Amino acid sequence: YLYMDIIRRKTYEIDMTTGSFFKKIILFSLPLILSGILQLLYNAADLIVVGKFGTEPNAVGAVGSTSSLISLLVNLFLGLSVGANVLSARSFASKNNEKLSKTVHTSVSISVLSGVVLGIVGIIFAEDFLKMMSNPNDLAVVYLRIYFIGMPFNLLYNFAASILRGVGDTKRPLYFLTISGAVNVVLNLFFVLVLKMNVEGVAIATVASQVLSCLLIMNCLIKSKEAYHFSFKKLHIHGKELFEIIKIGLPAGIQGSLFSISNVLIQSSVNKFGNLVINGNSTAQSIEGFVYTSMNSIATAALSFTGQNMGVKKYTNIKTVLLYSVLIVSMIGIGLGGGLFIFGKQISQLYGITEAEMEITYLRLHYLCLPYFLCGIMDVMVGVLRGMGYSLIPMAVSILGICGFRVIWIYTVFNNYVDYNNFHTLHYLYISYPISWVMTFTVHFSLFLIVYLRILKKQKKEIIYANN
Repeated sequence: YLYMDIIRRKTYEIDMTTGSFFKKIILFSLPLILSGILQLLYNAADLIVVGKFGTEPNAVGAVGSTSSLISLLVNLFLGLSVGANVLSARSFASKNNEKLSKTVHTSVSISVLSGVVLGIVGIIFAEDFLKMMSNPNDLAVVYLRIYFIGMPFNLLYNFAASILRGVGDTKRPLYFLTISGAVNVVLNLFFVLVLKMNVEGVAIATVASQVLSCLLIMNCLIKSKEAYHFSFKKLHIHGKELFEIIKIGLPAGIQGSLFSISNVLIQSSVNKFGNLVINGNSTAQSIEGFVYTSMNSIATAALSFTGQNMGVKKYTNIKTVLLYSVLIVSMIGIGLGGGLFIFGKQISQLYGITEAEMEITYLRLHYLCLPYFLCGIMDVMVGVLRGMGYSLIPMAVSILGICGFRVIWIYTVFNNYVDYNNFHTLHYLYISYPISWVMTFTVHFSLFLIVYLRILKKQKKEIIYANN
């Protein structure tokens, strides 16, 4: 039993405070990248199945145009899972098993409660939300309402996955997502091809896969022999752990939601161009998501590695984590982004859209893919700052640099009433993305230097005080 326990620990958990950080960041990130890509493949399968085999011509737009709205509503609660990740990482690294257990049970409790509330809100107000976005597609209401039925399972999976990532385990979430995603694809084809359903079919398949992934990951926590074991008898919201999760996670959630507000405004602007542009833009969002999720996996790694090193007060390791994370995320962003820039049109053909819609797809990819690595670097900086316990600072910077800038851009440059015909185009809408990344990254880097030097100074004072 002891031998198997040691093997299990070496197989799943990672000590993020010693050894080769470059190697460990890659080993930690690869399952995350694969998980994200698989999830996007299954989401893309929704678009491809309704695009190629569905009977509704605007089904692709109905499914794809809801993504920014879903992100807006979900990100506030998913931000709390960032707090769960950091708290789990610190507790695990410092071997504080009691605190780790309390973190697990508090996280599970708030994820279920949040999922129920969010699901009810999404179902009731789906039509009103879409009307506010100027979405002309009635099928989107159907998709959205069914999607939100699975929200409690969706949030529970994400919180549980954050806990496992905090202790260094990114493999088992990948296994569970692979199984549930395969079920999603099979159900997509079954509902659309056999039962002749459209967007409601892919929505039901998505919910079913979310339920399955949730059951698999909770079974993992229940059967675990480690300190992060879950027991229904211990299900409780612990005040101290809840406060710490909220302190780190709420700013991340607010930032994510406000990010989504700017994206909703951009989506609303896109919707006004009609279904052709909606379908092309939705396809581009699905394709570029593969680059973003790969880069964001490195940001998650930076968050977890920083959290564990903060837990054992190995502050000098944080600089190494940041440097390697920036290097890796730049390689991913430039490699994948450049590939989509070159082969974007060919890839968009898989979605079954028209030639005119492909032109819209490639237009968005043209503006976003080459400079996408800047977005990845920006997210890494945010991950490190949050791992260090500074969550309010990157939130404020991101709100001003991303959300504020894009909102101002839309209402001034894009809606330029002096020269409306020349500026009110998709070109001027999409170019706001890379400009906002450059501005925000620059400020985040400056803030990291200030915070990092402050922590080192504090550590030096603690050492002098201890010696005296």
